[in-house]
Amino acid sequence: MAAPGRVTVGLGARRGATVEEVLAVVAAALSRAGVPAGAVEHLATVEAKASEPGLVAAAGRLGVPLRGHSAAALAQVPVPNPSALPAAAVGTPAVAEAAALLGAGPGAELLVAKLRSAPLAGGSRVTCAVAGRRAR
Repeated sequence: MAAPGRVTVGLGARRGATVEEVLAVVAAALSRAGVPAGAVEHLATVEAKASEPGLVAAAGRLGVPLRGHSAAALAQVPVPNPSALPAAAVGTPAVAEAAALLGAGPGAELLVAKLRSAPLAGGSRVTCAVAGRRAR
């Protein structure tokens, strides 16, 4: 399969996640997908996290918009790695994967499933997934 064109990066974040954590996991995910940062159309997350400073700053540094989706909309997206943790915290069993798929639109597929940021004291604070359409 050929590399995709534009991609959506889905992000989940715990409160206090830094821009450096976000950018590091985004870079790792894009590397796995084989796409450059310039291929990112936008970042996507759950509405409840769309004002999280680390996510907002990451979008600014990447020069792309950050879009929030409702927990109800994200909960309707089938994903390979649902979790009880975000379900309890924000009302959807998946944030990063579901936001990436929903943001990339109909016909999109996960190019990189959920990755976690490097663990810090208290564990990882950011999850990331990449979705897009494969070029034909």
